[in-house]
Formats: sequence, structure tokens, C-alpha cells
Amino acid sequence: MPEVNKKTLTRVFLSVAACIILYWLLHETESVKDILSRIFGMLSPFITGACIAFIINVPMRFFESKLGAIQKLGLRRVVSLMITLVAVAVVLAVVFMLLIPQLIETVELMIPSVVSFFQNLETKIEAYLAANPDALKFIQGITDVQSFDLSTIIQKLIGIVGQSVSTIVTGAVSTIGSIASFAMNTFIAIIFAIYCLFQKETLARQGRKILYAFMKEHHADYVIHVLRLSNSTFSNFLSGQCIEVCILGALIAVSMAILRMPYIPLVSVLVAVTAFIPIVGAWAGCILGAFFMLVNEPMQAVWFAVMFLIVQQIEGNLIYPKVVGTSIGLSGMWVLVAISVGGELMGVAGMFLMIPFASVIQTIMREIVHGRLAERSVDAEKLKPQPPELRSRLKEKREHHKAKRAIRISMKKSKNAK
Repeated sequence: MPEVNKKTLTRVFLSVAACIILYWLLHETESVKDILSRIFGMLSPFITGACIAFIINVPMRFFESKLGAIQKLGLRRVVSLMITLVAVAVVLAVVFMLLIPQLIETVELMIPSVVSFFQNLETKIEAYLAANPDALKFIQGITDVQSFDLSTIIQKLIGIVGQSVSTIVTGAVSTIGSIASFAMNTFIAIIFAIYCLFQKETLARQGRKILYAFMKEHHADYVIHVLRLSNSTFSNFLSGQCIEVCILGALIAVSMAILRMPYIPLVSVLVAVTAFIPIVGAWAGCILGAFFMLVNEPMQAVWFAVMFLIVQQIEGNLIYPKVVGTSIGLSGMWVLVAISVGGELMGVAGMFLMIPFASVIQTIMREIVHGRLAERSVDAEKLKPQPPELRSRLKEKREHHKAKRAIRISMKKSKNAK
């Protein structure tokens, strides 16, 4: 009896504490946000480090499997980590070497091209207004001005464009400075990631001990199953996404080379980098690429958009569902749904994370549904697309409804006849 009372008191205490905490959360939202932001600020380097460790672990695990000749686990892990870090550094260096010089060159060419574009526009408008004085009178009437100085307007437009470019450059410099101010947090995150990678088996064992210590055994087993499923799903998604962006970048580069378009390294790498955001990310690269083409030659921008649309349809309908969708066990339709929901909930990060998360949910639901069907001993014939038994039952119901309707009609006719 005392043991039952003790459990009851514990439950009552926990319920009251939960109600108090819920009341505080609902009525002190600003304080809660402030506390959560401070906690997140303190933990952000470690959260970032854990994410870095998870991402780096995917290629590192591949290199570890290929270095079986090194018998000592610690040495094999060190060599695998060094190879992974060098490979990541080389990829980033190649990307920046392709992007930055081309970007600088494009901006240098863009400024005189924009000025030339406005000057040509001014000449054409002046010629049109000179040939059509009625149009000039109409403009003067709707703008309520007596003199229409096109040169002044064009100069103001050029000044606005120059100020916009200056604002963008200033914002970029400010962003770079803010990134540099978090250098220490980045350093801590990298060190924490390295510790996680070297001690991943120990951390996994400690996590299992905590689960089995505070949860029932079958609940802990299920949590570990879900965590392992999530790990494999996210790893497969990351690998498939890397393969997919390389394929898309190569297709864009080959297509631009065939059509003899400029800025091939810049645009193809830009599209590949932005394509890490599933499906919709590549369109941002398309817009930037079309803008670069527009400055060089307007018709090239049109042909580039047409070319990108064709390549995107091929990649989005054939390559992406096969490479990424198959690697995580998610069909193309559910990939699109996951991207839409994730983007609405969490923006760009949601688009990237929701696909593997949806795959995990789908797998768990499949296991639950199959388990419930097995418990209820549902006949397999009823689960086929059009089971014969159900078709015959539907046909019988339709015939029964027709017969009842015919009886009602005949009764109604006889009543009207009387």
C-alpha cells in the first residue's frame, strides 16, 4: 500500500509541475523566447559541430571501409578523417576558384553593359518621341510636367542602379564581417565534430545506456530502431543529393557548351550549389544565370531559360526521383509534398530536412500498418488493387439498389394511377 501511495503522489506532483510549467510557457512568452535564445546561443557551436560530424561521417565511413588493410582502428580513423577533410577542402577550393574569378569578371563587365543599355534605351525613346509628338504630349499630360527631360530621368535611373549596387556590396561586406565575428564558434564546432567522430561508438553506447536506464526495454528498443532508421535515411539522402547536384551541374555545363553560351563554369557551378536545396533551389541558379546572360545578350537569356527548363524537367522527373527518391525510399510525389510542407514550416532548411524526415515517417507508418494488418489477419486478396470479392460485392449492392429503386418507382406509379 505505501508503494502505491508513493507512486500516486509522484504522478500528482509531476502533473501539477507540468501544469505550472505549461501555464508559465503560455503567459510568459517573451521570457521563454529570451531564455530559449540564450540557451540556443550557448549550445549552437555544439549543435553545429554535431551536424558537421554527421555530414563528414558519411564520406569518412566510406573511406574507413576501403582502408581495411590498416588493422588498428584508431589509425584507420585518423587516416579516413584526414582524407575526408582534404577532399572537402579540395571541393570547396575548386568551387570558389570557379565562382569568384568569374563573378568578379561578370560584375566588371556588367557595369558598363548596364550603362550602355540605359544609353541605348534613351536614344531609342528619344527617337520614338521625336517621331511621335502625340505620345510626348500624352506623357506630359499624365505626368503634369511641361518639359520632358529624358536624359535627366535616365541619369537618375543610372544613379539608382549604382546606389543599389553599392548597397549590395556594403551588405555583403557587413555579412562577411558578421561571419568573421563567429570564427571562435566555428572553431569550437569543428573541434567538437572531430571529438564526436573519434568517439562515435562510445557516444552511441552511452546513449543506449541512458535509454535502457530510464525507459522500458521495448520502448528503448523502438527508439533505437527509429534512430538507426533516421541515421541511414539521412545518410542516403545526403549521398544521393551530392550525386544529383553533380549530375545537374554537368548537364547544364554540357548543354551550355553545345549552345555556345558564355559563363559556363560560373553558371554550372552556381546551379549545382543552389541545387542542394531540393528541386526549387536550382531555379535560383537559373534566375542568376539568366541575369548574367541578359547583361551579355538578351536573346541568350531566353535560350538559357528554355534550355534550363528542358534540363530541369529531365532532371526533376527522371533523375532526381531515381537518385534521391530511391536512395531514401520515397516516391517523386511524396518528395514534392515534403518540399512544399518543409518550405512552409521552416523555409530553406525545411526543404532540405523534410525529405528524409518524410521518408522516416513513411517507413514507420508502413511498419505500423503492416503490423496491424498481420494482427487482424486481413486476407491478402482484399489488399490488391481491385479484389474480385469486393468487385462482386459492389456489383451485388448496385443490383440491389437498382431493384429497390425499381420497386419504389412502380409503387409510386400505382399510387398515382389510383
